[in-house]
Order: sequence, then C-alpha cells, then structure tokens
Amino acid sequence: MSEIVWPFDCDTLMRKQKSFKRRILERNNNFLTKKIAILGGSTTADIKNLLEIFLLDEGIKPEFYESEYNKFYEDAVFGNPQLEDFKPEIIIIFTSICNIIDQPKITDSDEIFNLKLENEFTKFKNIWKSLNSKFNAVIIQNNFDVPFSQPEGNILMPHSFGRFVNLLNEKFLNYSEQNSGLYIHDLNRLSSQIGLFKWHNRSQYHAYKFAMNYDIFPEVAWSLKKLICAILGRVKKCLVLDLDNTLWGGVIGDDGLNGIKIGHETPEGEAFTEFQNYVKSLKDRGVILAVASKNYEDTAKSGFTHPDSVLKFDDFVSFKANWEPKNLNISQIAKEINIGLDSLVFIDDNPAERAIIKENLPEVSVPEIDPADVSSYIRAIEGNGYFNTVAISDDDIKRTQTYLQNKQRAELENISGNYDEFLKSLDMQAEISSFKEIYFDRITQLTNKSNQFNLTTKRFTLADIKNISSDKNFITVYCRLKDRFGDNGIISLAIGEISGDELKIILWLMSCRVLKRGVENLMLDHLVKAAKLNRCSKLHGYYFPTKKNLMVRDHYKNFGFELLSSDENNNTEWTLNINNYVTKNKFINVTEE
Repeated sequence: MSEIVWPFDCDTLMRKQKSFKRRILERNNNFLTKKIAILGGSTTADIKNLLEIFLLDEGIKPEFYESEYNKFYEDAVFGNPQLEDFKPEIIIIFTSICNIIDQPKITDSDEIFNLKLENEFTKFKNIWKSLNSKFNAVIIQNNFDVPFSQPEGNILMPHSFGRFVNLLNEKFLNYSEQNSGLYIHDLNRLSSQIGLFKWHNRSQYHAYKFAMNYDIFPEVAWSLKKLICAILGRVKKCLVLDLDNTLWGGVIGDDGLNGIKIGHETPEGEAFTEFQNYVKSLKDRGVILAVASKNYEDTAKSGFTHPDSVLKFDDFVSFKANWEPKNLNISQIAKEINIGLDSLVFIDDNPAERAIIKENLPEVSVPEIDPADVSSYIRAIEGNGYFNTVAISDDDIKRTQTYLQNKQRAELENISGNYDEFLKSLDMQAEISSFKEIYFDRITQLTNKSNQFNLTTKRFTLADIKNISSDKNFITVYCRLKDRFGDNGIISLAIGEISGDELKIILWLMSCRVLKRGVENLMLDHLVKAAKLNRCSKLHGYYFPTKKNLMVRDHYKNFGFELLSSDENNNTEWTLNINNYVTKNKFINVTEE
C-alpha cells in the first residue's frame, strides 16, 4: 500500500521527511536500486531528499550523486572523476530559467536574438552529447519554467524573454524526439499548473539559490518521480470504474436510460462527458478498462447505449455488474485479465466503496475524489501519474483488442476436446529474431513491466538495450506471436551473455497472456540454436525469486536443467548440456531471421 498519495500536504512532507523515509523502509525490503546523478543549476538538496522518499514509496531505492552548486555544465562536459566512478543509470539535469545567463533584450535585432537562442541550445546539446559518450544512462532534462516577469506587458513581443523560453523549449522537445534516451521533464507546464506567483520566490533565490519556491519542492520532486517511474515502466495497466455517478450522473436503475446525466444538455452532463472522453483517450493509448458496479448486468450495460455516451460496452475488457462485494469483483477482474492487483486503479464516487477496497485490496490504487466535482476524477488520475508514459507503441494501442481476443481464445479452449487440439487450432505464427531498433521502445517497456514470468527481473533502460544489441558478446531474442484471433505483439524476450563455452541467460521473460501456448519451448529452441552458432555447449540459467515470479520457480527444472547452486535467498543457478538437445516446439510455425 502506498505511503504517499497525491494531493499531499506539502508542508507536512517537508517537515517530516525522515519520518516518511523510515516508515517506508520498515514496510518494504525488496527494492530496485538505481544510481541517479543530479546535475543542478540551483540548490537541489531538498529536491533530492523528497525524490528519494517518493521513489522508495514506489519500490525504487535511489543512490545519489549530487553536483556542486551550478556545476552541471562542468560535470557534464569537462568531466568529474567522482561522477565517472559513480556510473549513473539516470542523470537529471536540473536547470531552470535562472540558468539562462545571456537573456535576450527587447531591443535585440533578429540576428542577435537568434544567435543567443542557438548558443543556449548548443550549450545543452553539448551537455547531452558529452554525457551520452561517457555513460550508459537515461538523461532527464528540465525544460524552462515560465518567467516571473514580463516587462513588455500583455504583448508577447518577438524578442521577449517569454518567447525565447518557448522557442528553446520547443527545440528541446524536437531534439528529444529525434534522440532516444533523452527525456524532457516539463517544468514549463508544472510552473503554469501551480501558478507563477506561487512558483517564483525571488528572495529565496537570492538568499539560498532555490530555483523555485521552497514550498512547492514536493510538487517538483513528485513530477520527477512520475517521469522516472514512467521511464522504468512502473505504471498501472488497468482503470476499473464504477458507473452510477462516476461515468454518468444519476442511478440508471432508478432514473432509467433517459434519466441519467450525460451529453451537452446540462452542466452535469457536460462534466461526465468530459470524463468519458478522457477515459476513452486512456483506452486508445493502451490503458485497459474494466467495470465494477453494484447493478444488474443488463441495466448496467444499457447505459452505454445512450446516444451521448462516449464509451461503449466493447471498450471494456472486463465487466462486473452484480451485487457481490466490489473487492471480490475487482479480484476477479485482475484474475480474468491476468495482471497483478497492483496494476489496477479504482475510481468510485462512493467513499464507503473506496474504503472497502483500500482495506481489503491494499495493492489496488484508490485515489480520493470529490463527487461534487467530476473534473477531480481526472486530476486524481493525472496527479498521481498512474498511467504516465514516455512512448506509445503499436502494441499499446492494440492492448484492449488483444485482451478481448484472449477471451475468445479462452472460450475456444473450453470447448476443445484436448489441449493439444486447442493449440493446433490456434494456427500460431511466430516471428523470432534478435532485437531490432524498431522494437527497442517496446522491448525496454517489457523488461520493466513483466514480473510474473521473469526469471531474473532485471530492468533495462533504452540505452542498455541499444548497447547490448550492438555488443557481439550478447545474444538477444524477441518473439512476436500471431494466431487466428489476431496479433499478440512482442510477448517474449531473452538476453544471453557468451562466456567461454557457456551462454549465460541474464534475462528471460514472457507476457502472461500467452502462457502455456508453447512460446517458452520455442524460445529455448532458439537460445540453443544461437548458443551452438556461437560455439557454446551449455546454457547457464539464473532464477532470482520475488513475490511476483514464483510461477517460474521450477522453469529450468521442468526443462531438464541441472541445479548448480542455491543460496540462503533461494537464488538458484542451473546448467544444461545442449550437445544432444531435442527441439521442443510442436505447435508454432516459425519465421526466423
């Protein structure tokens, strides 16, 4: 259960940082460790301390390097032995408008204005290129907040500082879109959301070199936390929704289809239409939708036949409308979709229902909302960053369709005479190959999301995947699976490191939605083939247990690997002699590259 939920009390967080940290550490002892360097153009100590608390609460234990005050350029471009020894995995360049020294003047000519703009952009390009050449790290760059003053008044003049900032931010964004591994932390939007009079405190800058008001440091650190979690794939997958007074106004069982509030005829209807549009946009970019409503099923379904309903019944992968306790229905939704409870977010206007889920299913995220203000539903989802993303793949866009196809597969399985006949009837076609650049984003996403069928649960950044893919000492494998119902997308990955006559499998994962289809057999076949081509005679496997991956505890044993060692944490190592290996795939037609 999360210790910290937005909106939070910034003052309490600032005063009780140590208390929060202690409680989180007492609650959890299973962390993903990440080395984070903060190269600051202002005083960043409190930002760092708050970011640590927020990341710990997400199960990420940061180790920090913090540059000296305003030494971000020197550390990045000229080098720093301490930073180089630290070997950061994530680098945050924490700059703001305070670090734009050569600001334009309204009286500048076009030539001088553009020269200043290009010089400032070049300075940051040099930073990014230098860091890229030295470190295998993700780079997070603040864009620039909205300036406090606008001496030219209401007119945004061609050579104003405000326009300069806007153009520079646009250059940052365009560069990041062309250079993977660089992510923009949107300080500009955040300063606008908070408000400039609250954001800026020039007296604090002059006295302490705080880039923004000390009171809103928690909001800034929280925003960074959301971006880091998105980069690492620590995001939710499914939005579970109540219906009455959540997706429409009123109670459909009492008010009837024509009596619910939706559409553009009333302010209340407008508010619910806006929320439905928002939910639809989440679904369109890959968030799974489900319903948990206390209602008769036919009555509940009828709400989506309303002519003004943006959402339709087919938008939902799972639909539970009955009179069972909602915690039971939500547990069933997770089981039906085959995802963990910690991947779910639940929105319900009823505080009693929210309390029941918090009490009985603490893994589920349940934000507080204000039923009197439907827009608070959107603020709660976005404020907590549940579904933040840094990239949207074709597989994300097709996710709802994929899960609906899985329902069809399950129905076919139930009516098939035996399981082998079912697998044959799927007419499965696999594309299996080494990692391709076109799939790097999806591959990175999978390594950070997959938990249940993941033997080592190692996490990789986009930079890691690029480096491994170009290193001849590594073998990489992805599998994309299609069948008669549709395209499952990329659903399995493996990375092996060549060491003498062994191929050491440092990553092997698979999406749980294709369990027991024979993909694991196909992957092993391909690993063996690749190992032999590289003159290896053995496979060496690792299993590192977590709370979530117990299902693959006997994976290597079931494939005939011999146990080599086991330690006090139940970490195991396995070996398989492949000289007389017999191919295991029976049901999948393969296209290999």
